[in-house]
Amino acid sequence: MKSYDAGQQGLVQRYYLQSYALATESGLRGHDGFVMHTMAMQSLKLHRPEHCLGLAETGLNRAKGHVDAQTEALFRVVYAHTLAKSGKRRAALAEAEQARTLLTGAPGDEAPFWALAWGPPAASVYSRTAKVHETMGDHRAAAEQYALAATARPADTYARIVALDLVAGAEMHLKRGSIEQACATWHRAMDHMDGVRSVRTRKAVSRMRSDLARFRARGLRCVAELDERGRDFLAGS
Repeated sequence: MKSYDAGQQGLVQRYYLQSYALATESGLRGHDGFVMHTMAMQSLKLHRPEHCLGLAETGLNRAKGHVDAQTEALFRVVYAHTLAKSGKRRAALAEAEQARTLLTGAPGDEAPFWALAWGPPAASVYSRTAKVHETMGDHRAAAEQYALAATARPADTYARIVALDLVAGAEMHLKRGSIEQACATWHRAMDHMDGVRSVRTRKAVSRMRSDLARFRARGLRCVAELDERGRDFLAGS
């Protein structure tokens, strides 16, 4: 997780391969597929859709019938994202909808420990569904799903991830031209960054200040206040 946060993707990949070997040896049904699902997520981050589609589909096929509904939803929503990245819009939306149906259909199921790496399955499904909509250019729907993801995780335990979901939501608001809503969401994100030491949160704040640059000349108070907060954050972290 630390290597992923630091952007050391080569090292991350080696750890994933070791994890896959261990998961296979463990004999836990679905665990090996979950590592493949996680590797697909890394390929998505690296913008390599030609690698992630097969990984996500194979991971899902290994999980179906062997895991609870919430865990299957995690597999399906990542598969949906890989479909969206591959230009298969209709199939992507169908898989994302199936993931949401699985979440609501069996809310009492207990997910295995290895499926809880990023917190409650619902939060991960919302966050990944947001990425499906973002990939297809529906920034309003993406912002809504990122907001759901942020509220679905215990903030004390997952402060960094909550902050990053809110950052992503703010970026969606900005793409829609809703600058005041974007600033308000960025402020919420930075509230969760207090005490968090993370390369990704620092990069997110730097990117925020860059995105705000073109608005500074307009004299918008919300932009000036947020930019100042971002500058102070980077100076002190």
